[in-house]
Amino acid sequence: MNIEIKNYIDELLNDSGLFSLSTSIRKEIQFDFSNDVILITGAAGSIGSGLVHQLTHSNYKKLILIDNAESPLYQLIKELEFEAISNVDFKLIDITDKEAIKNIFEQYKPSIIFHTAAYKHVPLLESNAFRAININVIGTTQLADLAHEFNVKKFIFISTDKAVNPINVMGLTKKIGENYTKLLNSKSDTLFINTRFGNILGSNGSLVPLLKKQIDFGHPVTITDKNISRYFISKHKACKLILKLANNNNYKETTYTFNMGDPIKIIDIVNRLIIKCQKKPASIELKTTGLRPGEKFNEEIISSDEILIPTDDIDLIIVKQKIEKEIKAINFQSLLKITPRSTNQEIKAILKSLI
Repeated sequence: MNIEIKNYIDELLNDSGLFSLSTSIRKEIQFDFSNDVILITGAAGSIGSGLVHQLTHSNYKKLILIDNAESPLYQLIKELEFEAISNVDFKLIDITDKEAIKNIFEQYKPSIIFHTAAYKHVPLLESNAFRAININVIGTTQLADLAHEFNVKKFIFISTDKAVNPINVMGLTKKIGENYTKLLNSKSDTLFINTRFGNILGSNGSLVPLLKKQIDFGHPVTITDKNISRYFISKHKACKLILKLANNNNYKETTYTFNMGDPIKIIDIVNRLIIKCQKKPASIELKTTGLRPGEKFNEEIISSDEILIPTDDIDLIIVKQKIEKEIKAINFQSLLKITPRSTNQEIKAILKSLI
């Protein structure tokens, strides 16, 4: 492992919150959303709550925080009590409930939407494709349609590197979301922006907290393969860059990715975690399990027909088509044929046909 990769891994781990004693005190950027009513879906999740906590240091007109998970949303409420913030409403709503969501638009008239709500765990969605359709596709397209209908100023869609050359249900559903928002951009006054990034280090349910727990308790450390690699970014950095995109009117492209350096091998993160947990490498047993359903050895940040274009911010990068193509409408009729009895293979074939 070269020194540059080691330093980047250490920076990610320090920024993850997993090592509270080593987490540096941050000077938060203050963003000016003083004229904006901000709606955040999945507000109690990793990215959603990260955005909320950073917004507590900024100006805004009102926050509407939506989640369908009762306990995490309640936990967010209790956390924000320490921030002494005002003009925040919490809504226990599923984004697939169109009437409930439409009522939010009618009541609050949001001007900026951060759409973070999604099912994200690759192997789990491979065997639960029907739920992925409901949340990641139906929920996203209904929300985007309402943003267009109510003339929302900006709609920020949280995508993933797994939407690039997608092979799994999670990536396929996110790619459909990207394509749909691009289509709406061609006919809407709302600016739809896709943000595409890799694994959020230290997020809820992510690999690294599990690895740390295995190391802390002296259990065998399980990884899929010693050669598997991923793009990583800290939650704090990802949320800061998402807010930058929303706050700056000069960013008007449809898709952005973030500066995440080179892909990092999971085994390199394991080795640094062992050291930071003050364990001896020889005392930790390593087990490889093989790739799980839907997983790749390596992720990509752009496809072969895309290029990266720098912006005035070294951490924000435009993803652009090499040759601009006409954006075709997505035929969602096939989705109507899907039922809970449909097999995951059947559902996956339909998803592939839509991209």
